[in-house]
Amino acid sequence: MGDPGVAKSQLLKHISSLTPRGIYTTGKGSSGVGLTAALLKDPVSKELVLEGGALVLSDMGICCIDEFDKMDERDRTAIHEVMEQ
Repeated sequence: MGDPGVAKSQLLKHISSLTPRGIYTTGKGSSGVGLTAALLKDPVSKELVLEGGALVLSDMGICCIDEFDKMDERDRTAIHEVMEQ
């Protein structure tokens, strides 16, 4: 949205820095798993843990996703499902 060179990315970064639970990320290098949640194995306890992504960490705050149009269609679908909740 908007013309190139009008500082959209800088505006998103600034907005995310103003809010207590603000997260800034780019859609170009993000996946749906990275933005929602991932299941990881704890190296110490060897147990499986659920680690929240950018959308989870910014709950009740603002998650600014730059270059949303450059994301894979499946990842965008995952984000839309999370936003419906």
